[in-house]
Amino acid sequence: MSAWKETAEGVFTRRFEPVDVTVTAVLGGAGVLVVDTRCSVQEGEELRAELARLTPLPVRWVVNTHVHFDHMWGNAAFDAPALEPPAQFWGHRRMPDYDPDGPEFHDLRDRLLRDGPEWKPKLDALVIRKPDHLVSASHALDLGGRVIELLHPGRGHTDHDLVLWLPDAELLIGGDLVEQSGPVAYGSDSFPLDWPATLAALAALTTEGTTYVPGHGDPSGRGFLTESQAFVAAVADQIRALHADGVPVADAVAAGSWPIENAAHFGDAVTRGYAQLSGELG
Repeated sequence: MSAWKETAEGVFTRRFEPVDVTVTAVLGGAGVLVVDTRCSVQEGEELRAELARLTPLPVRWVVNTHVHFDHMWGNAAFDAPALEPPAQFWGHRRMPDYDPDGPEFHDLRDRLLRDGPEWKPKLDALVIRKPDHLVSASHALDLGGRVIELLHPGRGHTDHDLVLWLPDAELLIGGDLVEQSGPVAYGSDSFPLDWPATLAALAALTTEGTTYVPGHGDPSGRGFLTESQAFVAAVADQIRALHADGVPVADAVAAGSWPIENAAHFGDAVTRGYAQLSGELG
């Protein structure tokens, strides 16, 4: 577990295990806004205690960049009765629900339990608190003398990625649209063909002096965003080329030329890209 780093004036970032998620705390005149809350209620409680050591200001807003467990399963630690008054919870309007009886949830639970015995008490105590303040395209949130823009720049890591733009600090909190500690992750809900245009939208929104806070890893500069754009563009181009050449989806991962050696990393990207090109995915 790292220490809080003041990435910009009144903006603190910190990397937390077990999945190296980057949490951001933005201080305003009326309280603290927290971006993403870690992997469990227990971890959210730890985060709340660390924030109390960072600042006496109350946590008044929680923003989830997307629905994945490592970014929002700690939400309940900032809700009543754990926190009074509770924080407001913000997210994108298309954030899906977790269905505790659905196969995807059971698959995720089984995978986490295989990762280690520490996950069982976390999962047994799980309370999923989904945001109820919902953004479609954009919303300006006033923290008390400091305005943050919540924006949906397009599809990429999911169809509901939400980023935060702090114009007074030239800082963008990008969630998993950008990752610094490793290559961006393509999951079963990703949109690899749309991702390049979404990062181009972020580049157009920001400036050469912008600091980009990733969903995993350390804050970085403009060159990092440019490298990320090149990566997702290369993946999208390769998927389109394989599809145009008639390579079956089952053979495309092995047949492709990818920007990193681990071809298996692009399995979901190929599946989702082919589905979009064939019209199966809107």
